[in-house]
Amino acid sequence: MITETPTLLQPRNNIEAWQLSLAQGFRDPDQLFAALAIPVDQRPPLSRDISAFPLRVPLSYVTRIRQGDPHDPLLRQILPLAVEDDISPDYTLDPVADLAAVTGPGLLQKYHGRALLITTGACAIHCRYCFRRHFPYQDQHARQDNWYQAVATLREDEKINEVILSGGDPLLLTTSRLQSLTDQLATLTHIKRLRLHTRLPVVLPERINNNLLTWLEALPFQTVIVIHANHPAEIDDSVIHALTAVKQHRITLLNQAVLLKGVNDDCDILARLSETLFAAGVLPYYLHQLDRVQGAAHFEVANDVAIELHDQLRRRLPGYLLPQLVYEQAGATSKLPLRVTP
Repeated sequence: MITETPTLLQPRNNIEAWQLSLAQGFRDPDQLFAALAIPVDQRPPLSRDISAFPLRVPLSYVTRIRQGDPHDPLLRQILPLAVEDDISPDYTLDPVADLAAVTGPGLLQKYHGRALLITTGACAIHCRYCFRRHFPYQDQHARQDNWYQAVATLREDEKINEVILSGGDPLLLTTSRLQSLTDQLATLTHIKRLRLHTRLPVVLPERINNNLLTWLEALPFQTVIVIHANHPAEIDDSVIHALTAVKQHRITLLNQAVLLKGVNDDCDILARLSETLFAAGVLPYYLHQLDRVQGAAHFEVANDVAIELHDQLRRRLPGYLLPQLVYEQAGATSKLPLRVTP
């Protein structure tokens, strides 16, 4: 039986509590099965080789997975199943054409007025449907020269008014490294907004500590944090506490979810997700149709089913709780709405 992770671990040797908590996570599927009390005869077949994209999940997230349930929707998001080995037609290594949008080391420009920085290739959790699971992070991250080249490129384009910090997960960087980056971005007077795409407030809420909140509060930009939660069971009291702390520092909080077969392809689950998010101070923003990345075909929900689910949600929820149902098409100038073709 898993016991709850302490909400505050004592830092030592300049290592922060969240880093200690991250180190307690699971990397071995058999150890994870044992911790969840899933009998050997009920364990699903696993991928033959997970070395390129291994299991990684923090202990605090594992405590939210139902004991003894091999079909738990949180477990399904992280477990490297054998079906990942199947080669699926129309699924690629770069489904949203990130590499075609690279304008410098770790700098992507797809949409008008916005630029995205790949700050790190590391994540606290490896979601099996991740559209960047095959991304060549060793070649493409903006930090490799202490941000200088990326910032120099941004300086030359005054049409860019919003910078998006992504990855990997930008909040896996230490606060001092984030401070170094934003100090440089603050010299660019045309940058008005900063957006962070992060799963850490959900999967590793310990990351939202006083140092991080102090950094956020001092930022000279309008700041938006886009979290990523797919199921209401992901949002426990520790997550609510972390999100509330962020909200109190004048940060806009949005959520983007991915529609996943066997996880949240159900109107009741999606409605509870929106309600739970809003109660924690987060507005539902996007519900993404799956990006067709090789290894994730078993998560796909058919477009007609996705549209019907969204229509059910529309009839059930107030408009401000209804996320936009969208998909990404390589080369398009924005996310595109997924809807019935007239």
